[in-house]
Amino acid sequence: MLNLLFSRDQPDAPMGQAITKRNVLSPTVRFSTQDEEPPRYSPHHFDGRDQNLQIPPIVVEDSSDTAERRDSRAELRRSSLYSTIDLVPQLEHYASTIPRHQAKSRPSLEVLRKAFEEKEGGVDGEITLDLSVPQTEGEVPPNPKGKAPIRFGWVVGVMVRCMLNIWGVIMFLRLSWITSQAGVVLTWVIIFMSVVVTTVTALSISAIATNGRVISGGTYFLISRTLGPEIGAPIGMIYSFGNALACALNTIGFSEVVRDLMQDLDVVVVDSINDVRIVGVVTVTILMCITVAGMEWEYKTQMLFLVGLLVSLANFVVGTFLPQSVENQSMGIFGYRSDIFVENLTPSFRGPKGDFFQMFAIFFPAATGILSGANISGDLKDPNTAIPKGTLMAIFFTTLSYLVISVTTGACVVRDASGNMSDMISANSSDGCIGLACKLGWNFTHCIQSQSCQFGLANSVKVMGQISGYYYLITAGIFAASLSSALGFLVSAPKVFQCLCKDQIYPYIIFFAKGYGKNNEPLRAYVLCYLIAVTFIIIAELNTIAALISNFFLCSYSLINFSCFHASIVNSPGWRPSFRYYSKWASLFGAVISVILMFLFTWWAALVTFCIIFSLFGYVNYKKPNMNWGSSVQAGTYNMALSYSVSLTNVDDHVKNFRPQCLVLTGPPNQRPALVDFVGCFTKHASLMICGDIVMEQDRKTRPNNTTDVLVKWLNKRKVRSFYTPFIGDNLRTGAHHLLQASGLGKLKPNTLVLGFKANWRDSAPDTIEDYINTIYDSFDSNYCLCILRMMDGLDVTADLDFQVNDGFEADEPEEPVEHDDQQSNDEDPAADMSDEDNSDQIKTVFQNDQGKKTIDVYWIADDGGLTLLVPYLLTRRKRWRRCKVRVFIVGDEQNEEEGRKEMITLLKRFRLNVNDVIVMTDSEKRPQAKSLTRFVDSVAPFRLYDEQQEGALVQEQRENAPWKISDKELEVFRLKSERKIRLNEIIRKNSHHTALVLVSLPVPHRDCPCALYMAWLDTLTCGLHCPAVLIRGNQQNVLTFYCQ
Repeated sequence: MLNLLFSRDQPDAPMGQAITKRNVLSPTVRFSTQDEEPPRYSPHHFDGRDQNLQIPPIVVEDSSDTAERRDSRAELRRSSLYSTIDLVPQLEHYASTIPRHQAKSRPSLEVLRKAFEEKEGGVDGEITLDLSVPQTEGEVPPNPKGKAPIRFGWVVGVMVRCMLNIWGVIMFLRLSWITSQAGVVLTWVIIFMSVVVTTVTALSISAIATNGRVISGGTYFLISRTLGPEIGAPIGMIYSFGNALACALNTIGFSEVVRDLMQDLDVVVVDSINDVRIVGVVTVTILMCITVAGMEWEYKTQMLFLVGLLVSLANFVVGTFLPQSVENQSMGIFGYRSDIFVENLTPSFRGPKGDFFQMFAIFFPAATGILSGANISGDLKDPNTAIPKGTLMAIFFTTLSYLVISVTTGACVVRDASGNMSDMISANSSDGCIGLACKLGWNFTHCIQSQSCQFGLANSVKVMGQISGYYYLITAGIFAASLSSALGFLVSAPKVFQCLCKDQIYPYIIFFAKGYGKNNEPLRAYVLCYLIAVTFIIIAELNTIAALISNFFLCSYSLINFSCFHASIVNSPGWRPSFRYYSKWASLFGAVISVILMFLFTWWAALVTFCIIFSLFGYVNYKKPNMNWGSSVQAGTYNMALSYSVSLTNVDDHVKNFRPQCLVLTGPPNQRPALVDFVGCFTKHASLMICGDIVMEQDRKTRPNNTTDVLVKWLNKRKVRSFYTPFIGDNLRTGAHHLLQASGLGKLKPNTLVLGFKANWRDSAPDTIEDYINTIYDSFDSNYCLCILRMMDGLDVTADLDFQVNDGFEADEPEEPVEHDDQQSNDEDPAADMSDEDNSDQIKTVFQNDQGKKTIDVYWIADDGGLTLLVPYLLTRRKRWRRCKVRVFIVGDEQNEEEGRKEMITLLKRFRLNVNDVIVMTDSEKRPQAKSLTRFVDSVAPFRLYDEQQEGALVQEQRENAPWKISDKELEVFRLKSERKIRLNEIIRKNSHHTALVLVSLPVPHRDCPCALYMAWLDTLTCGLHCPAVLIRGNQQNVLTFYCQ
């Protein structure tokens, strides 16, 4: 491997000199950062520049001549004007932009900045870069020891293959009959209608194929990488199966022709049906052997079939110019005559299926087969060029051949003939003669009137053979058409299926993904396709399956066209096809018309096709495979979200549409699952939820780069519909303050801040308590609503997950060891890893349990606009909370207790809230119990100043050193407020001991209230409860209304 050293240690070395050294093992490039000189350029790269400019010397070290040849292009790597390690744009830098494949040769921004910093600081060193170019997904690695893989150009690989698949037995056995039924004019209309559908599809597939590098997988690869795995995988499955069935169909078509020839020669092996089965199995086995032998043998066989088809067509064209024998004339063949052509211009529909659309349905399969070249995209030299050119040229030549055949047969053959040479008209026997043949000396009146004519365009399917120079060359052409199509389908189906298996979207099929040999041949998939074909050949009744095959192909055409249309309409910057001759509206037309044709051809087969697709789609959509191909669906989702978000800014807010859009300060969400689950219960499918993670500045460098992706996956796996937003800040308050201002987009902006309760506030540093309380102040200053959740066992699970905790939130310590069925069992042992392979990091919380018939108690102490009532209502809409009863507690007095209760019930009914009971608290102003007061005093004791017991100078010094402490005067001023909160806690503990959830109106803090005292109030209100408690406060604006407007 090569080591390129840009250095001044080789001043006399010529530009690009290669010095071979041995014992070099590392495929790296070392760029020295010592004494960088201005770049110099060679005159053969930039004409007209200074001849003294030269590129710094390159020292190439190699361990072998083979490696030197393989990596000789590394000598072309040049530094830019800015730095010796800042490389100029190169192809290798962009060869690995697919997921999980990162380019290794371009230095990162960190490396560039580090190099500059070391240079400015006078630090000399070397920057090592990996020059190895990673393998692109789906590419076959080179095999220098063996023979190179077979790769085809656009003529052999695409055009010839598509022509062979388009040309089929319909051209030989049905086109002349369609011409007799529809006439030459309408036949041309049918041909052009079919060609419009296939040409539009070809233009669409050309645009998709030229929008980036195409690897193996053909139709499945193009659709799945454009519309995503949800749409691509079902199409890949049914398209592969349809190709396998088409192989069986074409083989049976060949076998039936062989059986008819055997019967003409009085050769019967068993009987007519079993002879078809025997010949079919033998034929498909021979084709299988050719396929397994490799693409080279398959290519040679297809070329042999092409020669047979071309000779057969040439034989037909030559036969039309030859003089026709009496025998041919008795069969209605008279050569080119204007009167016959004029007669055959107009339609003459006959029989129950004699109408224009039936003729179109019969002919349309003869225009399909345009995807044969794209299906072997992995075996093409340049798929981006070969697929458009080859496909369009194949359509052109096959269409031309169809037009020529319809015109020549319509100009040479009459519709009805008896084949009886005795029907030649003598000199005086033309009386009563009917038909154009009368003018040509033949009287076919009897068979026309009795409808017993066996020859002519309208009666014989062997007209091409009868009119040709040599009949059996047409038979050889039929053989070549059917066998080439069968061989093409036998190759296409496994290659498409192999790509589908490699993506591991469906279970149990990865076995067929393995490839063998220089061309990565899917031998296992070949065997599977062979077995499917043999199975249906043995059944030998494929009339019903034939309708399904046509619908499978039409469905593929529809989705290819829709892929092109969708990729164009979403205006994704990644949609840059080099093929410009397409129209998104033409693609949409092709998609719609393909679906219409599916139902018009065979409606029941179309229904079956869509049922299969929807079933496969449902499975993929349910499993949600971890694949990101940059599909147009993703781009469309972004466009829709952007469009609706912008349009939402023009909509005025209305109280009826208020939703609690929550900014939840969870830290890493997997560390506080209860907080995530609580908010998710009332925001899922209803409103916005953003998990804010404030990352301390000192923790930023130790934070893994993929933390955000891991946490988003954790949220998705927990089925929580939430955004995750990390923010780097110096402390909790600073980060929260910025998140309050910057979170959201337009009207999708949080209006409610959700916090976890700081349970360890007594043991915390004073500045952390101040940050916590100031965060609450900031939320009110920003006109936010506020929720604080407190759990008996705390919110933080870092002890289980072995994480470090943010000081803003710490684990709660229960005051009493209470066991409860709803709490997490001590026997659980959650794992610490954050992988998405299992659910070991998904700790279950009380909010994931079915709450049964418990109660939700709402202590609506202060009128905050109705948020205190709205949140429990939203909770009861969830399945787990649906059976819970809601009780509302209000403050009142004994004299007006019943009146206050009735007024509240009336208000709640007008709000249309399902509240089961209203309880008036008449004893809320009583003095609390002594033990409750003592507990409160003990909780604030460490934060008191005790200034009245000390001298003035000492008190002043303590105030300066500890401004956060509570003075005796402040404690006395807020004494009554403190007692009321202590009393309210006693009432809550008495009435809501075993409820599912308690919601209490949050007291609004006064600006002059000490932080420690306010923290003690929050602690007092919710202490001693064995259920989750929520301190909640609206922003004093209505969120409920009983009006309709």
